[in-house]
Amino acid sequence: MEVESIKKSVFISPTFGALTFQEVFEKIIDFVREQPDRQYNLIVGSDSFPGEQTVFVTAIIIHRKGAGGRYFYRRIKYEKMDNLKLRIFTEASLSLEVAETLRKKLSENGVSRLPVEIHLDVGKNGATRGIVKEVIKMIVGSGYIAVTKPESFGATKVADRHTN
Repeated sequence: MEVESIKKSVFISPTFGALTFQEVFEKIIDFVREQPDRQYNLIVGSDSFPGEQTVFVTAIIIHRKGAGGRYFYRRIKYEKMDNLKLRIFTEASLSLEVAETLRKKLSENGVSRLPVEIHLDVGKNGATRGIVKEVIKMIVGSGYIAVTKPESFGATKVADRHTN
């Protein structure tokens, strides 16, 4: 998916309903401006559910450290994808595309100080243990902080909640 299509995507917010990417960005900036002296993390995480079609959910979370946050997500359906490695790398790619679009928009608006983390649905235990290092290298090599299970709540809790 190209950056232009991300900008045309519909994101859902439990607080605000359906939003464009531009509106999501504005809500993030508004949230930070409410309490500008606080510390924030901008988190992007994706998860998937393989049914008749494979549903991928990418979540954007603005976390005000110690004081909650807001999140937004989009759902994309692909043909059925049974291969776990392919699904995990697709999740990571979707997260990278959204993170890159956010980072570019942040730098255009002078708010580039927000650290961007990518939360991955992989861990040292379980079915994904064999590809953890590869996925982390992909994210870190792209200039982002990679967070894995059990700390990767952006993927394993927020995005996962909306996969089916």
